[in-house]
Formats: sequence, C-alpha cells, structure tokens
Amino acid sequence: MNLSSLFTMQRALDTYIEEHHHLKEENLFSKKLLALQVELAELANETRCFKFWSLKDSSPRTVILEEFVDGVHFILSLGLELGVKEMELGDWDGSTEEVTEQFLNILGLIHVLREYKELPDYEVLVHEYFYLGTLLGFTGEEIIKAYHQKNEVNYKRQQEGY
Repeated sequence: MNLSSLFTMQRALDTYIEEHHHLKEENLFSKKLLALQVELAELANETRCFKFWSLKDSSPRTVILEEFVDGVHFILSLGLELGVKEMELGDWDGSTEEVTEQFLNILGLIHVLREYKELPDYEVLVHEYFYLGTLLGFTGEEIIKAYHQKNEVNYKRQQEGY
C-alpha cells in the first residue's frame, strides 16, 4: 500500500492547522507523540481487548476503524516532521498475533521514536501500526477510505473553531 497521497493530504491539514493556530514556529513533535499515544489508548478502549474483567463486546467496527484512522493522522504527521513524504507498505506482518501485545509493542515503539527520532524507528512504528489494523480486521482500502472521510471531518472541525 502506498501512503504518498495520505502524506500529501496530511501535510495540507497540518499546514492549515499550523497557520490558523499560529504554530508555524512551534516544535510539535512531542505533542504529536502524546496525541498518538492518546489515540492509541482510545482505540484500545474501543476494542476492549484488555478488559478481561468485562463481558461487554467491543465497539462497532466502524467506531474502531475511525479510532484507528485518528492514529494514522498523527503517525503521518510525525513522519512529515521527520521529512517523510512517501512510504510503501509491504506485507503487514508483526511479531505477535495477540492484539493486546500489539498495542504494547506500538507503545514501546513510540517511546523509541521519542528518544531517537530516527527514520528506521519511524518506519517500524508505521508497519507495526498498520499490522495492528490487520489484526483488527481492516484492509488497506478500508483504511484509506476512512482516512479520507476523517480528513474531511478534521477540516470541518477546524473551520468551525474546534
């Protein structure tokens, strides 16, 4: 899956936000990392994968996909901060087939990226995040379509004073 068009869309949204919130001179990397962690936690909460004490089902698939795509926005934005403009994802395979473990793997990778801010660390994070999408049952086409839809929502929110 080629992410180039998503990087282009994310760059436009980031630029819009930075201009309208007077953030052009701000270093937003740490804030974007924290935002990604928050979105990851919201996604985990919707899947309920860790809630061994509860019998309730996970949220509807559409809700989980939207939460997943919220994380994609911040992952792309972090990549732009590192100078990434395009990326091709091959097979989405990871080290675990257990969703809870994959969430923990991604949290660890976010911490590595925070520490080193290196492109190889970022690439691993992207692959592992999209592998999580596979574990959650999403296809590349679904993710791209949902990203486009959420990107429109994010623009509208900005225009409405979000």
